Amino acid sequence: MADVELGNLRRLVIKIGSSLLINQEGRLDRDWLAGLSEDIATLHAANQQVLIVSSGAIAIGSGVLGINPRRSRLDELQAAAAAGQVQLVHAYQDALGEHGVSAAQVLLTLDDTENRRRFLNAKGTLSKLLDHGVVPVINENDTVATEEIRYGDNDRLAARVAQMVMADGLILLSDVDGFYTSDPAKNPDAEHIPSVSNISEEMFVMAGKSHSDIGSGGMATKLQAARIATRAGCSTIIAGGAVERPLNALASGGRCTVFSAEGTPAAARKQWLAGILEVRGELRLDPGAATALANGSSLLPVGLVEVIGNFRRGDAVTLVGANGEELGRGLAAYASEEAAEIIGCRSEQIEPKLGYRGRSVMVHRDDLVLFGGET
Repeated sequence: MADVELGNLRRLVIKIGSSLLINQEGRLDRDWLAGLSEDIATLHAANQQVLIVSSGAIAIGSGVLGINPRRSRLDELQAAAAAGQVQLVHAYQDALGEHGVSAAQVLLTLDDTENRRRFLNAKGTLSKLLDHGVVPVINENDTVATEEIRYGDNDRLAARVAQMVMADGLILLSDVDGFYTSDPAKNPDAEHIPSVSNISEEMFVMAGKSHSDIGSGGMATKLQAARIATRAGCSTIIAGGAVERPLNALASGGRCTVFSAEGTPAAARKQWLAGILEVRGELRLDPGAATALANGSSLLPVGLVEVIGNFRRGDAVTLVGANGEELGRGLAAYASEEAAEIIGCRSEQIEPKLGYRGRSVMVHRDDLVLFGGET
């Protein structure tokens, strides 16, 4: 399997294409889903965290409504998504439940992964589900998304989810077993490429359009997804899933293409934070808080001395030490007015001050970078 072993990946995002889930009659292939669920349960038992980004809702719902998804308007597709999503999530719930694994539905839009406040909310929800041993089943929220805020394919959504949760592995399962020099469905001489260290523009020229009657993504969207994920420190695998137990087949050496990550998820996150140009405020810290940050801890309200500027939750703020030196920057878990209210507060004092039970941290360690080195 080139240079990536599934057992070495702590947190995996697995994207399932419609062509795998839906049979020729347009119905959910429950036998295939049962095999996938067995694979996921095996990973789960090995203490590997798994998130699923699943297509299929529109295809299932189109059968319910009796429409052709290739010839339907956006509002018809949104109605189909609403009808199909119920069946899709119940199917995952039943299949995973056979192995004692719980599932949860999460619907996202492009805005949820681009807007910092929504990003933090979604990230927090997914993290808590993983902490509780629940497998999130994620899809685009087609019923509310307009053309302007849609991904339109789940490959790139899966990459954004991988970036959001700092996953170290993204697996794109589809009807194609990797990247080829041209579309293998049209060119029998197309060469399979087992590993990629750098995604070039030439590769996008090689990528052909989708030849599936069910899915909306093609090889170009998978390349885009791989570029997003690898830059976030997440190794990406494109593999064929049209076998009984696709992840087991992959782990056993099945054909695929592995895109190597650029560093680690943590390093990529720190680099992104360090490069944010728009900083909205300052948090001045006491010496104890500065020491705690240097030792890898989150910033707690008890270590705040002063809040400067007008910022909202999710905005970037500068972290300043007692002597006025700039220690680093991070994403604020509270707006400036709320932050000012809880200066010096311990965790149990936050709720009486704000009137609601908020987060225990002012800046989480995953959302900050120190200029003197890694946190």
